[in-house]
Amino acid sequence: MKVMLVDDSRTIRNIQKNVLAQLGHTDIMEAGDGVEALKLLEHDTPSLVLIDWNMPNMDGITLVRKIREKNKTLPLIMCTTEAQKDRVIEAIKAGVNNYVVKPFNVESLAEKIAQTMNKVGSAAAPAAAQ
Repeated sequence: MKVMLVDDSRTIRNIQKNVLAQLGHTDIMEAGDGVEALKLLEHDTPSLVLIDWNMPNMDGITLVRKIREKNKTLPLIMCTTEAQKDRVIEAIKAGVNNYVVKPFNVESLAEKIAQTMNKVGSAAAPAAAQ
């Protein structure tokens, strides 16, 4: 499974890569902001995208909206320090599939990834069966 990490902090991306590696995911794409992520998405589509909210050039919520204009099904998880309920609601309305608050541990990120991929997988299964 290819995963894209979108976060302006190289340290956070490295932490996410370590967590993903522990889960067996080593095919990783990285972007430092939403602009860079959109450029990468023009050429390659990952199985999952982890997106930070607060980034320069284009923030995560704008990136989510732009991805959803073109791709309604790509699994998106917002990974952010933004824990306020109205922020979570805004992200869900924008189109994220799940939300994890930093700092997170291996177990919490693994659980959010599994939940998201299971939801997406079960949503896609009936359409594929037709």
